Amino acid sequence: MTTLLVIAKQPLPGRVKTRLTPPFTPDEAAALAEAALADTLDAALGVPADRHVLVLDGQPGAWLPPGFQVVPQTAGGLDVRLAAAFATCAGPALLIGMDTPQATPALLTPALRWESYDAWFGPASDGGSWALGLASPEPALLLGVPMSRPDTGAVQYGRLRAAGLRIGTLPVLRDVDTAEDACVVAAQTPGSRFAALHSVLTATAAGAGA
Repeated sequence: MTTLLVIAKQPLPGRVKTRLTPPFTPDEAAALAEAALADTLDAALGVPADRHVLVLDGQPGAWLPPGFQVVPQTAGGLDVRLAAAFATCAGPALLIGMDTPQATPALLTPALRWESYDAWFGPASDGGSWALGLASPEPALLLGVPMSRPDTGAVQYGRLRAAGLRIGTLPVLRDVDTAEDACVVAAQTPGSRFAALHSVLTATAAGAGA
């Protein structure tokens, strides 16, 4: 049974995307986070996994579409929370975050095929990773990996290689962390909720400054 995991925070002002403030207000940053999460969940539902699971810090809201099982994040550092998410899976699993609304079903679906690979790795442009897939989920592969550092992705990839896993690589994507990231990702995702909201917010800001 294959599982697609999305790990996310409830998009509340002051708790998510704080690096977008300024230029965006905390409410606007949370709205952008909600749009990114909604786009990500839609993409995840387009992937033919047996289970779709949202690993959530907080409470679900109107942004959650039907089709997801919701499980709470465990306490601890991000490595602990990621490891715990994989521990809920009895078979192959792919985990993604809420920071890459440009991910599509076409991009994600190959990473749930395991004929040639034991793991899938999606590097992020900031040195982290946006996706991690394991044919046999093993929490120890994540525990102790330093998070939110320029070498996080390299350390995680090294763990996979040291375990002797055959690794498939996904394209490099850009996480939405800063206003510049948001601008670039919005341009890459025309027609998305994220791009539409970003356009409204930036047009409003430009009008206010005129």
